[in-house]
Amino acid sequence: MLALIGTITVLVLLVVIMTNLLSPLVALIAVPTVAALVAGFGLGTSKMILTGITGIAPVAAMFVFAILYFGIITDAGMLDPIIARILRTVGLRPTRIVIGTALLALLIHLDGSGAVCFLITIPAMLPLYDRLGMDRRILACAASLAAGVNFLPWTGPTLRASAALKLPVAQIFNPMIGVQVVGLICVFAICWFLGRREEKRLGLTGSAVAPAMAVGAQVTPATDALMPQLSPEQQALRRPALFIPNLLLTVIIMTVMIGGWIDPTVMFMLGVVAALVINYPNVAEQRARIDAHARAALLMASILFAAGAFTGIMTGTGMLKAMAQAAVAHVPATAGQHIPFVLGLISMPLSLLFDPDSYYFGVMPVVAEVAGNLGGHPIEVAQASLLGQMTVGFPVSPLTPATFLVVGLSGIELSAHQRFSIPLLLLCSVVMTFAAVAFGIFPL
Repeated sequence: MLALIGTITVLVLLVVIMTNLLSPLVALIAVPTVAALVAGFGLGTSKMILTGITGIAPVAAMFVFAILYFGIITDAGMLDPIIARILRTVGLRPTRIVIGTALLALLIHLDGSGAVCFLITIPAMLPLYDRLGMDRRILACAASLAAGVNFLPWTGPTLRASAALKLPVAQIFNPMIGVQVVGLICVFAICWFLGRREEKRLGLTGSAVAPAMAVGAQVTPATDALMPQLSPEQQALRRPALFIPNLLLTVIIMTVMIGGWIDPTVMFMLGVVAALVINYPNVAEQRARIDAHARAALLMASILFAAGAFTGIMTGTGMLKAMAQAAVAHVPATAGQHIPFVLGLISMPLSLLFDPDSYYFGVMPVVAEVAGNLGGHPIEVAQASLLGQMTVGFPVSPLTPATFLVVGLSGIELSAHQRFSIPLLLLCSVVMTFAAVAFGIFPL
């Protein structure tokens, strides 16, 4: 019964969010709460919600202070010369911009943190997309593709797979290097396609982009026209003389975060303090800058806490575990050797149903045991899982805070992001699955 209620809960949640019947905040709280009450958990549901909120609190705090920090340094004008330099490099070519977005996300995600990747990549590239009038969904998709395919030995899914099956990380990951290369080729091919499509939509093809094609070219009248036209109020907030201090502050924060020396939440809290003191030493100015960005921070923090309520209920009621057991029970006995291939094909959509801990510690060991008993190899199950489950799939899953970071930082609706990105993320996952078969990692 729990498996059925859990499945209905997840499906209803996805439907009401993707069709805009309910806002994400309402859906993430109301749908699982009703499900828990129907399942008979009564007042105990409140404890589950609090447990989920407690787990999500550090991420929500990080997001609040990240919004404040990037808002303050943007007001101070730190991004203005950076955007101008990017325009000199990429000119009016959305193709280069989208590929550059993926490359930036790929490099930043080397630390294995999706949250840090999106917190750096999206705010850095968003002003450029807005200058050109490019679709923000492409920014969210390009960053998601690069971060998703970039599963590494020290990333969460790989470490969970290793721990769950008690296998060395290198034994799981090393055979997958070639598959990951194929996945990255797929990512950049998709980005090139999206960029070319934007060029045609915006009319930036042929001679329209020729003056700005050369790398390092000077800003032309065409590119200069794309620079923001500041209002008197915005101009008053700019601090061009403080560009170097602001840049150094940002580099220090990002370096420490990527290095993992200090928790990202603490770094952004300290960053907000430093940015305010450096740029707006007057108390009234500091209050005004906080007020200016508080609405966006509060909105996304509330959604993150709602997501914590959802995961708390789904885990606390045992619905996720019951769904996993019910799914495995329907595997035919003759399908043992085909389990890894089939799992690879559906691994990305499974991110919409299971959070990483529930899958890698609850579902995957059971699937690996079944595969082993039916003639397959448990390690192949782990490798197939990494082709999508909370790797390629994590930036669109409502079960991960990173998804809400993507849509919040990009300024788009969750439903719009999912409709646009899911097919492309699934394509990369399927391509890597066939590459794994071609490389002999697991049979067809």
